[in-house]
Amino acid sequence: MSDSSLRAPAETAVKQCMDLGSDESCTVVTDDERRPIGEALYGVASGITDDAAIVRYPPGDQHGEEPPEPVAAAMAGADVVLAPTTKSLTHTEARTDATGAGARVATLPGITEDVFRAGLDADYDSIAAESERLLDQVAGCEQVRVTTERGTDIAFDLGDRAWQLDTGIVHEPGEMSNLPAGEIFVSPEDANGRFVVDGTMMPHGRLDEGQTLAFEVEDGYVTEVSDDAVREELETAADEVGRDAYNLAELGIGSNLAVEELVGSVLLDEKAAGTVHIAVGDDHGIGGDTTAPVHLDGIITGPTVYADGAEVELPSAE
Repeated sequence: MSDSSLRAPAETAVKQCMDLGSDESCTVVTDDERRPIGEALYGVASGITDDAAIVRYPPGDQHGEEPPEPVAAAMAGADVVLAPTTKSLTHTEARTDATGAGARVATLPGITEDVFRAGLDADYDSIAAESERLLDQVAGCEQVRVTTERGTDIAFDLGDRAWQLDTGIVHEPGEMSNLPAGEIFVSPEDANGRFVVDGTMMPHGRLDEGQTLAFEVEDGYVTEVSDDAVREELETAADEVGRDAYNLAELGIGSNLAVEELVGSVLLDEKAAGTVHIAVGDDHGIGGDTTAPVHLDGIITGPTVYADGAEVELPSAE
């Protein structure tokens, strides 16, 4: 039985965010644990185009794991791909092959029905405008520094890496976005310092009041992790790819004004206006050159951000 409360957010995703046309093909990729969301998206898409399909497979074991080959082929053959999955397809060859072939792709990693309803209840044109405002402040800078009262003090050297927008508006061939959306991000060439996560990070979800996870970073790699559970995930990935599992992969700044509080979903919380997130692991799909079977984002609240020494005016949901 379909859930009618998923219809409105599905319409936002398919119509406003993806701008699916009646002459286009659309593939919805989902898994056994995200079936209701996948079916809601397929229901809207199939009402727009006769060339719509839904592909379902068993959930993967970890974020960034490649989907079965038939799924990857279906993604690469579509004009529009929506992927509500338990484990992220964002940092996979299947996703990069699909966008490389011209598909417009929205991934919804770890999406829950509550987050789907909350995160898609937003004006994505306004989110795009706020993201552009942020980008104007940091575009072309050589170094970004992030500090917090909880002990974060880390500098990122960007080199030739360019900032990217994740606005939720995916109207041009080869573009992609997370949904819910709302951030600018970059994969730095180098980083040194310390960052302290106090918001949300897997495998924990939303951290308890006063709980923090500390990371030491040297020459672009995490060298120390204070938390046993996160350390174990990175060690497991390192068994496969070695040092690349500890790559400092991403710096992102949230720009979604509709996200007023953290709820424990990395997908939603990393978009919260006025937060910063820093990721470890894979970055090959976001402008970097490291391929790893892990991409762990940690959300940091209350940051101060400097671009070449000038303080960045962060958005606020207030």
